[in-house]
Amino acid sequence: MDYHVRDLALAPEGRKKIEWVAREMPVVSAIGEEWKKTRPLEGLKVAACLHVTSETAVLMLALKKGGAQIRLCASNPLSTQDEVAASLVSDFEIPVFAIRGEDRDTYYRHIEEVVSFSPQITMDDGADLVSYLHKEGGPLLEGVWGGTEETTTGVIRLRSLARSGKLAYPIIAVNDADTKHLFDNRYGTGQSTIEGILRATHVLLAGKRFVVVGYGWCGRGIAMRARGMGAQVAVVEVDPIRALEAFMDGNLVMSMDEAAEWGEVLVTATGNVSVIRREHFLKMRDGAILSNAGHFNVEIDVEALEKLCVNKRKIRGMIDEYTLPDGKRIFLLGEGRLVNLSCAEGHPPEVMDLSFANQALSVLYLKKNASTLPKDVFKVPEEIDRQVALMKLGHLGVKVETMTERQKQYLSSWEEGT
Repeated sequence: MDYHVRDLALAPEGRKKIEWVAREMPVVSAIGEEWKKTRPLEGLKVAACLHVTSETAVLMLALKKGGAQIRLCASNPLSTQDEVAASLVSDFEIPVFAIRGEDRDTYYRHIEEVVSFSPQITMDDGADLVSYLHKEGGPLLEGVWGGTEETTTGVIRLRSLARSGKLAYPIIAVNDADTKHLFDNRYGTGQSTIEGILRATHVLLAGKRFVVVGYGWCGRGIAMRARGMGAQVAVVEVDPIRALEAFMDGNLVMSMDEAAEWGEVLVTATGNVSVIRREHFLKMRDGAILSNAGHFNVEIDVEALEKLCVNKRKIRGMIDEYTLPDGKRIFLLGEGRLVNLSCAEGHPPEVMDLSFANQALSVLYLKKNASTLPKDVFKVPEEIDRQVALMKLGHLGVKVETMTERQKQYLSSWEEGT
């Protein structure tokens, strides 16, 4: 079996991590156990480019129980848990190509390895795998039936590809499922981003001036959790409706120029490029802490910071200290990459249970329906979204109300009024 991981001797530690998070992922685990009996994915080849974490491992095991042949690589150079990668290879015979800290060339070589076995379905987080296939073209691309995309940034890229008329196969935007973005993006990113900042810095957030750049579902979650820790929160937004929402939620709202001067801890969560730039670095206070919660390391202009500084040193774990010409110091966490994965362990398994249940069921949906779908980006089918929510509620011991026939009739009619 082909694979490229750091050290197979790490497998025992990785297996224990997988067992630990599987306890908190009952929906994906239940899907896997059902599929073990029915084998609905028998022989299906799936190429996955995801964060190689213990939560992802639970999804991979469910797909394998369903009969799928899988290859997995990392969707971010700093998100791989080497012990989990080793366990997937050693204990479960799933080919993994991922090493924490891998350079750019290795990262893309791993994507090449993952697609080299002619997959029929792709699973992506950020759209690097899909983008690679479309740039290469040829028989590998032609053999793909459909794919799934996990995150906001990837969906943005894929919708752009679809608008250009160049998308070669249908993609299900798992990120757009209600049981994904309302929970994973808000509660998952909110908690794990704060955890990453605290693990890296060990600072007290209570009383800190905390800036969130971007008020999508991820930004909402980060702001909510920072306020819960006692921080003073300001939001930077380009969308007037989101800015108004942020204000009504109890946050300060200001421009990036104002926030650069005001903030002590700053987090980007926009999915866009260079939202914190050279002119902002120059305005920052001594000791400002910068981090990024967006998928790619482009939101903070690290290249401009490198050129601007007169000295750079590794000051603590995943913290780089940049000294500016006037003596001010700026601290960058996790090289500007996803702070929740570069400095912590990513989202809690409870929310990934929802996201990865959508992934698993969307793969099965594509196996059955990809040939009839146009080459476009789609939401997760509503029946899957609702099924995931009901399964999660069932495992939580929560019951939902059922409408009476009279209530159904009332909502489906137009005759009754005042």
